[in-house]
Amino acid sequence: MGSKTIVSMILVVCLCAATFVTQGAAQVKLPPLSPGLFPPGSPIDLVKCWTSLFNVEGCVLQISKSIFSGKFENVEGACCKAFSTVDANCWPHMFPLNPFFPPLLKDNCARINSNSPTHT
Repeated sequence: MGSKTIVSMILVVCLCAATFVTQGAAQVKLPPLSPGLFPPGSPIDLVKCWTSLFNVEGCVLQISKSIFSGKFENVEGACCKAFSTVDANCWPHMFPLNPFFPPLLKDNCARINSNSPTHT
């Protein structure tokens, strides 16, 4: 197994774990929480940020491949559309080690979406 695949799998496992921890905490009867109780970068924020990408099959893997290869040909139009819905405030939390990646992917996705045929 290549190192890219291992890192991708670790990323997916961590995000899934954050989802399960969040769901488990939601089942416990807690008093109402104030909106600012969770600090920026908490697992709840990351789950919200990654949700639209997980809804597109293979999108997280396509983005992971692009991060490690520096090439964007693996990112398909549906994944680009999902990425374009991610709030730019999420990017520093999603890609803390590569702050230049999200703008590069956004620019590439703009080209992919502009080159795709439109339905009339």
